[in-house]
Amino acid sequence: MRPPSPRAAHLPPLPSTADLVVVGAGIVGLAHALEANARGHSVLVVERDPRPDGASARRCGHVAVTTQDAATLSCALASRERWLKLGREAGFWVKDTGAVVVARSADELAVLDDLVAARDGDALLLDAAQAAERAGLTSAGDVVGGAFLPLDLRVEPRDALRALAAALDSRPRADVAWSTTALTFEAGTGRTLVRTSRGEVVARRVLLAVGPDLDRFFPDEAAHAGLRPDVRQVLRVATPGRRHDAAGPAVLGGTSLLRDAATAHSPALADVRERLRTHAPELLDAGVRLAFTPHGDTLLLGEARRTDADRRDDGGLDRDPERSEAADTLLLREAEALLGRPVEVRRRWSVPDLAVPRPRRGPFAGTPFVVADPAPGVTTVTIADGLGTTTAFGLAAKVVDGLL
Repeated sequence: MRPPSPRAAHLPPLPSTADLVVVGAGIVGLAHALEANARGHSVLVVERDPRPDGASARRCGHVAVTTQDAATLSCALASRERWLKLGREAGFWVKDTGAVVVARSADELAVLDDLVAARDGDALLLDAAQAAERAGLTSAGDVVGGAFLPLDLRVEPRDALRALAAALDSRPRADVAWSTTALTFEAGTGRTLVRTSRGEVVARRVLLAVGPDLDRFFPDEAAHAGLRPDVRQVLRVATPGRRHDAAGPAVLGGTSLLRDAATAHSPALADVRERLRTHAPELLDAGVRLAFTPHGDTLLLGEARRTDADRRDDGGLDRDPERSEAADTLLLREAEALLGRPVEVRRRWSVPDLAVPRPRRGPFAGTPFVVADPAPGVTTVTIADGLGTTTAFGLAAKVVDGLL
């Protein structure tokens, strides 16, 4: 057995047993731990980092309810209510700000028209002036219209994760262990021995919520599911001379329509894609999803990934690639075109993500969810496409139903 890490020697001992050991203290892991504990089960969350620092903590905190579909929409709606309840109980900032999608072309507006019709009262079509006003733009510019999505929320992800972990750790029969690395899982008779960097724990069940690191534990399972690393780039930018409403809505550009499940049914989406393929293929190449959330005098701006040329240069996909200057340039160009003014970059970072083929069969058909049992007593839960913040609480309720 590997001896405990000297770095963790000052930390309190782990419980010797738990009904559920959750590996990973991102939003997916915490959602499942909170759900299991609320049902009376003892839980232990182990996280290798000393604080929230994974993909969940690095995102913009947009709970994108309205643009989901089918089973994903069901999970998003359940997550929405859970976010609001937990925000009140744990004391972190979460607000039903809604979101504004800004259309700058007729085909984008046609897609939004179809979305509003499908949502039957849960989305509102806007004219150009209304869209610019709700998005906080200085002028309508080339805006042709938009849509307001009132069900969407915003949270401060890093603060929310810390508050959720602290709230869980304060509950009876619940522990959160930071700076603790899960090493191996050994199945026994109705129990699994979890070896960690701080000792051993006997669990009735183990749940892995480690996102892009799934292949470090179960590479065959990750390969079978078709999981691919998809690192996204995000910027914090300032707009000199303008302060934004910190409680304002998330603002989405037209390129966000290309990835949303609810807009995939619109016949006009093909026109959007063809226009971009003809006039701005670089946006498709870099997977630009223009969106920003206001934070005082700055905006969190995302997101894009390396271009095909970048990937050819380094031989393909990488878990921790070099930053693409081309992708940042595209993000800034699109943001300035929408805002109608130049922006200044204050900070740059990357968000590890996963892309996955959506399953055609089973209980999670058509969703970004991959739930599997790669070993006796061990379940893995992965949410791809950056939708963990949007859907994790709703998915947790379904998974825990069959877990314990």
